[in-house]
Amino acid sequence: MRKRHLLTTLLVAMLLIVTSCTNQPSALAPSGKETGTKNADGYVKISAAQLAEKLDQQDFTLVNVHIPYEGDLPGTDLSIPYNEIAGHLDQLPDLDAPIVVYCRSGGMSTVAAKELASHGYTNIIELDGGMNAWTAAGKKLVQR
Repeated sequence: MRKRHLLTTLLVAMLLIVTSCTNQPSALAPSGKETGTKNADGYVKISAAQLAEKLDQQDFTLVNVHIPYEGDLPGTDLSIPYNEIAGHLDQLPDLDAPIVVYCRSGGMSTVAAKELASHGYTNIIELDGGMNAWTAAGKKLVQR
């Protein structure tokens, strides 16, 4: 009986060690750091509701990658065409800084997120569903 208890305790301890060593982000936490799971392409998806909660304390760079221009989410820092993102890395923050990319529906931001991840950016977040999801959630776009 004592051996079984010792073995169970050891297995639980090993499980806790293994799970605490994984660092796979998925959504912005209040600190701006991510929590959860990155996809196979090296970035995280965030819902419109999750992003809306974080805009008040925005500690990330928000990038509109949609072309042609159709509006911005409030707080947008940069507009860089999705297919030119690699040519504008000098406008972006450090490789580990949180960057949220979005477009109208998600296709262009997926391309941009993959491109950024391939250049070593480690804290890329994509707005799942883009501006369409944003407006469907009752949020407004702003015009320049």
